[in-house]
Amino acid sequence: AVTTLLWADLSNRYVWIATGVLVGCGLVGFYDDYLKLVVRNTKGLAPRWKYLWLSVVALGAALLLWVTAQTAAETTFFVPFFKSVALPLNMFGYVALTYLMIVGMSNAVNLTDGLDGLAIMPAVMVAVGLAIFAWASGNAIYAPYLGIPAVPGAGEVAIFCGAMSGSGLGFLWFNAYPAQVFMGDVGALALGGALGAVSV
Repeated sequence: AVTTLLWADLSNRYVWIATGVLVGCGLVGFYDDYLKLVVRNTKGLAPRWKYLWLSVVALGAALLLWVTAQTAAETTFFVPFFKSVALPLNMFGYVALTYLMIVGMSNAVNLTDGLDGLAIMPAVMVAVGLAIFAWASGNAIYAPYLGIPAVPGAGEVAIFCGAMSGSGLGFLWFNAYPAQVFMGDVGALALGGALGAVSV
């Protein structure tokens, strides 16, 4: 988050939304880890409360993305592997899809975390892939050439993804076997939620 705020264009709404999801999901994970490690509550945050707060973050981001959308491409579902299949989404469809991506990805990374280096390396690779697509989608020349939707300002998300992948590689050095540091829910929920937010 700090690296993004140092290097990204702070007038770009995508940067703020992605960083907000990262921090919001991270706070939910931090509280869960705090209960487990400091309070010594082995169950941590109850699943219903964790799900509720992740839902608040995801719905907030989804509604903000919908309300601030400036082009039709921003709220259209482009079906993978089919160049000409694009489904324009209404508010309910877009918010539901974004919600499922953010909450689903945050929990997917959280479930993957466990073995040394298991969650961070896929997160780094996905962040690099998303950075490339964000940069290309934000480029008015390459987007039409590659047949991907042109979304003005999306290229700035590449900085966010670069910061995420770079910090992930730094973390991997200490998380590889035998691990000296563990990701915990603070890292897993934050990374997964951020990847979900960037993907929409």
